[in-house]
Amino acid sequence: MEHLTGIIVGLVTFLIIGLFHPLVIKGEYYFGVKCWWVFLLMGIAGLIGAYFISNVLLSACCGVFGFSSFWSIGELFAQQKRVEKGWFPKRKK
Repeated sequence: MEHLTGIIVGLVTFLIIGLFHPLVIKGEYYFGVKCWWVFLLMGIAGLIGAYFISNVLLSACCGVFGFSSFWSIGELFAQQKRVEKGWFPKRKK
């Protein structure tokens, strides 16, 4: 199992990034940038989990989740700019 740790962390990272991509798009579409604090709380929770979990694999996955959440805050504001440029649809209110 030790030899697979890097591969598993890489796969989990790929899946987490794949999960956050539509979350950012849908979050901005339905809530605008007002939902940035949700990503902040998820990031803090991920880092707390990474700190307290002693299993290296689970701790690394929590760390990836946490920092991906923090990255998504910036992406949320970038998504707002992409919508303003017309690259993505704007929600009709």
